[in-house]
Amino acid sequence: MNRCPITYELCGTAKYSGRGLKMIAPKLTDLKDLPYSAAELRRESANRAKKLSIQGVQPKLSATVSVVDQEFKIVDQFGTYIIKPQNDLFPQLPENEDLTMRMAKAYGLNVPFHGMVYAKDGSLSYFIKRFDRYGKGKKYAVEDFAQLTGNTRDTKYRFTMERVVPVVDEFCSFPVVEKADFFKRIIFCYVTGNEDMHLKNFSLITKNGKTTLAPAYDLLNSTISIKNPEEEIALTLKGKKSNFIASDFIGYYAKERLQLNDRIIEVILGDMYQATPKWKELIAVSFLSDEMKEKYLNLLESRLKLF
Repeated sequence: MNRCPITYELCGTAKYSGRGLKMIAPKLTDLKDLPYSAAELRRESANRAKKLSIQGVQPKLSATVSVVDQEFKIVDQFGTYIIKPQNDLFPQLPENEDLTMRMAKAYGLNVPFHGMVYAKDGSLSYFIKRFDRYGKGKKYAVEDFAQLTGNTRDTKYRFTMERVVPVVDEFCSFPVVEKADFFKRIIFCYVTGNEDMHLKNFSLITKNGKTTLAPAYDLLNSTISIKNPEEEIALTLKGKKSNFIASDFIGYYAKERLQLNDRIIEVILGDMYQATPKWKELIAVSFLSDEMKEKYLNLLESRLKLF
């Protein structure tokens, strides 16, 4: 019995569920494999890198969906999806990122439509719909926190969580709302082992004259993919990147720095406790190997104990 890599539903002998296909496009009835192997996708990514507006450490490709041909088509311009193939250095990143993004949605975070697609060698690639595109070739104004603070790819880790707060205060239309959302993301990244949320992994988007945090992206449990990481978060908090206690996040950051009241903090933590059973269910049915599932679950449970 197969499980759909778009919805996680059982789908018999088919590769995808009907509901999953319709989430990509209402008239889509099948989805062909990507006409590349994982290694070929990585080479395509390297060859096209200078032509694309998307960058980063992970191999990435721009794509559109053809309903007529029932497939993702790799393109250099005007792509509406980003595709990330298997990484040859770190295991199961597509499966890891897809799972973590689903967990974020279960927690109530805003995430773009995403899923996984098979390549011709049977490997899975992660896909995510671009949240900065609309209409035909139109783009919303999006700036990441590195741009907003005058940092670059080389300096994206040389910042602090404390100094992020004025960015939200200065640029967001409703800072109190966005600071609560930001704290929720920080808590989620910590409990799911994401120690790579640097400045370029947070962005602001302006739509209809309103500036807010952009939908969450690049969420994955990097701790279980990297052997013995020394850090637990990417940007220093209270002068450190590891060995945190609950009051570092709640008393110091949420209350003192973000100026969130007790009720807002209670709701955010309550949402986490309520989402925990769903998180564990998602890990169990995910496409990670049994070994990686166990690592993910063990880390999640150990981090949750902090709160």
